[in-house]
Amino acid sequence: MEFLGFSDALNKRQFAGTNVGGLSGLVYDRQRDVYYSLIDNEAATPARFYTLRLPLDRDWLDEPAILDVTILRDRDGQPFTGQNFDGEGIVLTGRGELLIASETEPAIRRFARDGALLGELPVPDRFRVAPAGEAGRNLTFESLALSPNGRSLFTAVEGPLAPDGSVTGGSGRIRILRYEDRGPGGFVPVEQFFYLTEAGRGIGVAEIVALSERELLVLERGFAAGEGNTVRVFQVALAGARDVAAEASLAAPRLTPIRKSLLVDLANCPPSGAATAPGATQPNPLLDNVESLALGPRLPGGRRALLLQSDDNFGANQTTRVIALAVRLQPDAAASAARGGRGWEE
Repeated sequence: MEFLGFSDALNKRQFAGTNVGGLSGLVYDRQRDVYYSLIDNEAATPARFYTLRLPLDRDWLDEPAILDVTILRDRDGQPFTGQNFDGEGIVLTGRGELLIASETEPAIRRFARDGALLGELPVPDRFRVAPAGEAGRNLTFESLALSPNGRSLFTAVEGPLAPDGSVTGGSGRIRILRYEDRGPGGFVPVEQFFYLTEAGRGIGVAEIVALSERELLVLERGFAAGEGNTVRVFQVALAGARDVAAEASLAAPRLTPIRKSLLVDLANCPPSGAATAPGATQPNPLLDNVESLALGPRLPGGRRALLLQSDDNFGANQTTRVIALAVRLQPDAAASAARGGRGWEE
């Protein structure tokens, strides 16, 4: 992993009469060489995403630029707002549609690039917020990832379902949910996997990137008052993992979590001149409330850009920040063998 720099150029900006902030999802559009950055919610203002240019040369992140803003609208053409929509994850399909996860219900909706609603994916009942399901409020679908071949869609609860809970020490038992593209029938939920977070206060799954059908990157993000944020990215192997969809609780003694290995702990990156937001405390001034993770373009030397983005919650003591890394990813041996020895997919 190489650190390519950061930029606070988007912090506390305004664009086309909107406040730029609350950025909680990010996806790269390779054909257009732009990124779509999703806000979570801002009271009664329209739900929206921004089209960004995040210029990268081989060794540095140049200043981001905002190109456009797109309002997300319901079937009647009315804007979703922060009161009924909490956008947290965004992916771009091969059909040119945007799939967007909202944490309120939770829901995964299909949108055209112009923000028009096209449909909605089914969500298993137990993932709904209690009392309708077993999920905690504001702890549902914080993430969304599409495999490079477009067959699998992944999301995860940010925090454990009520029956799953946490282990001693605070590591949360998290369910990763895989959807499969069934063609005309669209994406349907088919599998669940047991993921265990690191121990610590407020640690949850904030984002997922799919490297292939069976290899993921998982962003774990936490916050402790008086200490600051924890931001770590793990490489995760699903090959050979057990489907736990039928399990009433992940606390069952016979169940083991999927394998993971640390790719980067952002606290170990060089601060590089970053400043902690006024009134905030961080173990490394580079850290903030990072909620987005996205693979960007290929870079020279067999590297791939990995972009992280923080959500300032439209508050004065948090910063909207873009951080760029260059990564060389080693494919999981079992998953690679299953694909005939190929590395992780484009």
